[in-house]
Formats: sequence, structure tokens, C-alpha cells
Amino acid sequence: MANIFPRWTNWLPLKLFIAALVLGAAVVWGVTYYFTPKYTRVGYMPQQPVNFEHAIHVNQLGMDCRYCHVGVETSPNSTIPTTQTCMNCHQQVKKDSPALAVVRESWETGKPIPWVRIHQTPDYVYFNHAAHVNRGVSCVSCHGQVNQMRVVYQDQPQSMSWCLECHRSPEKKIRPLNEVYHLDWKPESEKAQLEMGKKLVKEWNINPPKSCAGCHR
Repeated sequence: MANIFPRWTNWLPLKLFIAALVLGAAVVWGVTYYFTPKYTRVGYMPQQPVNFEHAIHVNQLGMDCRYCHVGVETSPNSTIPTTQTCMNCHQQVKKDSPALAVVRESWETGKPIPWVRIHQTPDYVYFNHAAHVNRGVSCVSCHGQVNQMRVVYQDQPQSMSWCLECHRSPEKKIRPLNEVYHLDWKPESEKAQLEMGKKLVKEWNINPPKSCAGCHR
């Protein structure tokens, strides 16, 4: 009896299996490469309940980051400003402005302003703000030039590989402590940064963890 299917079909199941493996590997690679903070969160700029401009408050009014983000130099967490913090000024300054209607409502009702969080780390990641800013890591390194942003957005990927780049070469990022909150400060040159950075790393005995246990606790 003659064969119904041609001889080459004997290899068809194996070829389909190999093709499925290759396609599956390509999909996994694509998801792993593109579905990372670098591609999915950099530039994230949600609409906030209040149009707060950092550029005005920091650059024009000269407000320090720590006035609103209380405890950033003493606590692992950087707090979101409370309504009380806003009203310290806005009970007098532009107290009837329509732009501050949500702030006034929060003040009257006691309900917090529903700010939309931008920078988020997974629950399994431990990050200590105080440990970084007290060793010369400026807000700019992680959050970008916030003082020039009309609307805050995520400037850096804040992925594990991005963090490790700094942990492996901290001399490229750290600055004098009195310049940590001066967001426009820059070294004279890349060479000057490295020379200063290496000096500070040695003086402050900076040795960031590079093992999993450093951040995954």
C-alpha cells in the first residue's frame, strides 16, 4: 500500500517543535528586554490632583527639598508632603486660587490629597534614602532635574542593573554633602568628578553592597 503522506512529513513534528522553541525563546527575550523600567516607566508622567510646579517652588522661591520631603536625610523613606505643609504657605499665598481647590478641600475635610505615586520599588527591594543622601548621592542622580520640571516624571529606569552601575562605581555620582540638595550643581568636568569622587569614597569608606542581600532582604 502506498504511503499517504510524503516522506518529508516524517520530520514535520520535530521541525514544528523546534520552531515553537525558537519562537518561545524570542518572545521571552523580547518581554525580558523591553518590559523593564527602562522602557515601561522612564518618562511616566501621571496627571496629579494638584498642578504643583517644582520649577517655581525650587528655582524661583528657593525652597529646599527637605521642607516638603521631610526626613529624607534621617529616614529610609522620603515622605510625600502633607496638606499641612502646603497650607503653611497657602493660608496666605494665593489662598483663593482655583488651582488650590483640592488642597483647600483636603484641609477642610481632613482627607489627604490623592497624589499619584511615580517612583516605585518592588516590595522585595530595600532602599534607604538616608544612607544615600548622607553619602553624597544627590536627588538628581535618581530623580533627574526635578527643579526644572513643570510636571514631575520618572527620569531614570531605577532597575537593578541601573542601581548596580552606581554601586560598582560610586565615584562617578557622589558629591560633597553641602551640594546634595543643590540640584543645579555640576563638577567642572568628568575628570574633576572622578578625582573628587575617589577622594570622597576613600574618606567616607564607601563600599556599596553588590550582592543580592544588600537590597533583597
